[in-house]
Amino acid sequence: MLFCAQKLRSKEGYSTVLAIGTAHPQTAFEQASYPDFYFDVTGCSDNAALKSRFRRICERSGINTRYFHMTQKVLEANPSICSYMDDSLDARQDIAIKEVPKLAEKAAIKALQEWGQSRSSITHVVFATTSGINMPGADLALSRMLGLRPTVNRVMLYQQGSLGGSTAMRVAKDLAENNKGARVLTVVSEITCFTFRAPNEEHIDNLIGASICSDGASALIIGSDPKPGLETPLYEIHWCGQTILPESDGAIEARLSQAGLIYHLMKDVPRLMSRNSQTILSEALEVADFPEWNDIFWCVHPGGKAVLDEIERTLHLHPDKLEATREVLRDNGCMAGASVLFILEQLRKRSVELEHPTTGEGCEWGLVMGIGPGLTVEVTVLRSCPTFL
Repeated sequence: MLFCAQKLRSKEGYSTVLAIGTAHPQTAFEQASYPDFYFDVTGCSDNAALKSRFRRICERSGINTRYFHMTQKVLEANPSICSYMDDSLDARQDIAIKEVPKLAEKAAIKALQEWGQSRSSITHVVFATTSGINMPGADLALSRMLGLRPTVNRVMLYQQGSLGGSTAMRVAKDLAENNKGARVLTVVSEITCFTFRAPNEEHIDNLIGASICSDGASALIIGSDPKPGLETPLYEIHWCGQTILPESDGAIEARLSQAGLIYHLMKDVPRLMSRNSQTILSEALEVADFPEWNDIFWCVHPGGKAVLDEIERTLHLHPDKLEATREVLRDNGCMAGASVLFILEQLRKRSVELEHPTTGEGCEWGLVMGIGPGLTVEVTVLRSCPTFL
C-alpha cells in the first residue's frame, strides 16, 4: 500500500498548535424538525414515502443540532438551489464567494485572540474549502478582512472534501517547520450552498448527505518553537501520513456541474474503513510510544455514525475514546473538513472540564484521522501539552 509520510523531526523543530477558533452560522436547526423544513422549502412535502425515509435516516444520524447559512430566507431568494437539478451554479457561487471567508473570519478572530500576538506576525495562510472556486480565492479575501500584511504567503486548497482539515494541518506543519519563525493561520470554512438540493428517489446519496452535513469554520495558529511566556502550545504535531484505501474507487466522489456539486457515496465506506484501519494506523506506531489504541486520544472525522461505530468496533476502543468526536457530531453535524479541528477544540475543553493535566484527556499521544474522496485517509500524530489548570 502506498503511504507517503513525513519523518520524525528533532524535538525543537516540532510544529505546535498555538490556538484554536471555531464558528458556525447563527441559525440552528434541530435534527428532529429538519425533515419538515427540508421537504417544505424544496416543495417536496407531497412525497410522503421519501420524506418518511429521510426522517428515519435523520433519526439514526446521532445528530441533535446543525447550523446553516442556507435559511428559508436565503433559499427563497434563490429558488434554483431548491430544485433537484436546475442550473444554479452562479447562485451558489455568489453565496460562497461572500459567505465562506466571512465564516472563516469569525473562527480566525477567535484563534488570533487566544494566541494574543500581533496579526503582523502571521507569515502564512493556509485555507481549505469545498464551497466554491474563484480567483482570487477566499485566502486573499480573509487576509484582507483580517488586515494581514500584503506579503503574507498564501496557500488555497480547493475540493479536499472532508480531508480539508487534516490536509491543511499537514501543509501548515511543513511551512512552520521549514520556515524559521513562521506562524501559519490555518483555516477551513464550509457552507452547504454547493450541495443543497431537493430530494430525489434517484439520488439516495443526496439524502444521506442532507441528513448529516452542516456549516462551520475552524482555525488554528500553527508554529514551531513557541515563545516562552508569550505562546502556549496545545498540541505538538509529530507526523502526518496519507493513504488511498485499496478497492475504494468511487467510494466518495463529487463533480461540479451547472446544478452545483453532485456527490456519490458508496454504502461500503464504513466497511472499507473497518477492513483497512489497522493497516492505515500502523505507521503511527513507529512515531508514538503507546502499547494499544486505548492508550491514546482520538480525533476522527465524524462522517457519519456508522463510520465511527465501525472504527470503534474494529479497534476495540472504549466508548469514551470517541466521545469528543460524537459530541461534535451530535451538536454540530458533519462540517466536512472543519470537523476535525472542532474535535481538537472539544478535546481541549473536555480535558479542562475533567481536570486532566494535558490537552489529550489524560493521554500523552493521540491521532487525528481525516476521511475523504479517494477513498483517502489522512492520519496525524499529536502529542498533548499541559492544560495549565
